[in-house]
Amino acid sequence: MEKEKKTTGGIIAAAGKTSEKDETYPLRKIGSITIVKRIVLTFQKAGVSPIVVITGYKSEEIERNLAYYGVIFLYNGEYENSQMLDSAKIGLDFLKNKCDQVIFNPVSAPLFTPETIQKMIECNKQLLSPAYHGKTGHPLLISSKLIPQVLKYDGNGGMEGAIQNIGVERQLMDVEDEGILSDTGDPCQLEKLLKKHNQRILHPFVKVSIEKESMFFNSRTKLLLILIQNTHSVRNACKHMALSYSKAWNMLNQLEEELGYAVVKRKHGGRNGGKTYLTEEGMEFLKKYEQFEHNVRQYAKDEFDRLF
Repeated sequence: MEKEKKTTGGIIAAAGKTSEKDETYPLRKIGSITIVKRIVLTFQKAGVSPIVVITGYKSEEIERNLAYYGVIFLYNGEYENSQMLDSAKIGLDFLKNKCDQVIFNPVSAPLFTPETIQKMIECNKQLLSPAYHGKTGHPLLISSKLIPQVLKYDGNGGMEGAIQNIGVERQLMDVEDEGILSDTGDPCQLEKLLKKHNQRILHPFVKVSIEKESMFFNSRTKLLLILIQNTHSVRNACKHMALSYSKAWNMLNQLEEELGYAVVKRKHGGRNGGKTYLTEEGMEFLKKYEQFEHNVRQYAKDEFDRLF
């Protein structure tokens, strides 16, 4: 019997404010795309999903930059007075029951390869970092079983202190990937690694949608349904995907009109107001679409690898 593949979510910490002088924030471009988009593409090429981006400084610009890449945005309102661990906790708390393991990466380290991520995912370790010629780099893999210990940590040691406090030894995986040591503060190194990284993220980009006379369901609508299912709120779902409330309801109303049945239902009243849920038909439609999308993309990847 084939062993079931572990599900792997991703967190990109992109909340902190850096000086305007060195411009090491997520929207700086390496090549023709922003740093944060480059990391998202690397995660996606490696099959990481869902991908959570923790925003703070310039959050609206980051959301616009990634609006159509299917990522989930979580806002760190204390970004000016917090450290990377606080952003990590926001992402880990969100993903703790949604996947088997998590890849965590700061936005300052953008040039590791998809192959490194894939090797980490398949390594079957609870706590893992890649190493290049004896030097430890990014990103970090952490089993979801260890997330509660990280969330409970309240020491002053930051992310490294939280890792050491878990009680599980971090394993190192040797890789021939100098990009794990890349840092946005070293422009010469980034330029050196850029060409190689561009070749590594070469992949087919397939957009899957369902249409009649016009498109009424795609990956953006899918993310809206997933977030409604998770938050039980259309308004909160919108906050996590850079979508206006009115646009969200337009999308839902069009979807229901085209399908001919209700996809969401509202439960009114209660102390904290009403909630929104997916109907049974809505959940079944979402499940089928996700399977269809996965099959199409897997076929496209297989054919791409065969032909190119």
